[in-house]
Amino acid sequence: MKFRLPAVLVGALVLGLLVASAGSHGAAAAGGPCGTLTKSSVEYTHVIWIWMENHSYDAVINSQDAPYTNSLAGECGLATNYHNISHPSLPNYIAATSGLSLSGIKRFKSDCNPTKHCSTDAPSIFGQTSWKAYEESMTSNCELKNDGEYAVRHNPPPYFTSLTDCDANDVPYTDLATDLTNGTLPAFSFVTPNLIDDTHDGTVKQGDDWLAANVPAILGSADYQAGHVVLFITYDEGEGGKSNDCATNTTDVGCHVATLVVSPSTVAGTTSGTLFSHYSLLETTEQLLGVTPLGEAATATSMLTDFNL
Repeated sequence: MKFRLPAVLVGALVLGLLVASAGSHGAAAAGGPCGTLTKSSVEYTHVIWIWMENHSYDAVINSQDAPYTNSLAGECGLATNYHNISHPSLPNYIAATSGLSLSGIKRFKSDCNPTKHCSTDAPSIFGQTSWKAYEESMTSNCELKNDGEYAVRHNPPPYFTSLTDCDANDVPYTDLATDLTNGTLPAFSFVTPNLIDDTHDGTVKQGDDWLAANVPAILGSADYQAGHVVLFITYDEGEGGKSNDCATNTTDVGCHVATLVVSPSTVAGTTSGTLFSHYSLLETTEQLLGVTPLGEAATATSMLTDFNL
């Protein structure tokens, strides 16, 4: 089924167009960031994740408080059956970057700081390839404690004891603009807005405003325009549910989160109802970067085919 979508989708128009069937594809939106290149002409060497906080799928998708997010979903790709792993925040960050199972992330369920003997020697994607974590409101590299609007529990690298380069690569968010401009992005980038901008303490509107102000710099970069960058925007966990076993739980509202796939080869208006989770995100990223999927990611469902990556 094909849809021809305008560059900006708001209000009721968004509601109607974003409920397409699983795996459906739309025609490229004129002037939009997706569907500009064929799959055969791209060479993805950089993957960027932006993680938002604590809102279930229905609180974001179709929300009038999130016009930019819904516009971008309509212009690019939206996973409509995507799930977090557990609750609270930290277990999701650890699982998504390491592939650790529910039993492996159990120790992180207190949202503990790494200075409180809360860490793991498990391998992670940060040890598989070049990487940086860009942390908004973090005042020093690889900061190990909460500081103002910076929350260390939303910054996974400090929790992996096997990493020897956290001080060099876990950096303030402002470094992202420099790397985009200079063409010095690492293979893998983990972007964390601060507690207001990621919607943890802020509103859906504040998070949407942050995305509207910051995502265009990624999409306008030379690497993205040349077909070298895939951007994923997701939420760590939903809320309002009861289950802490979420990866395949399709009935608990607290397990269902919005995830956007943004790339030059993703056909505008693509939606997929395939069951995905944060493990799928890890697997897909590792496949794009040519490294071996870790842990639960090895058996998760890849997002490559559904989003033409």
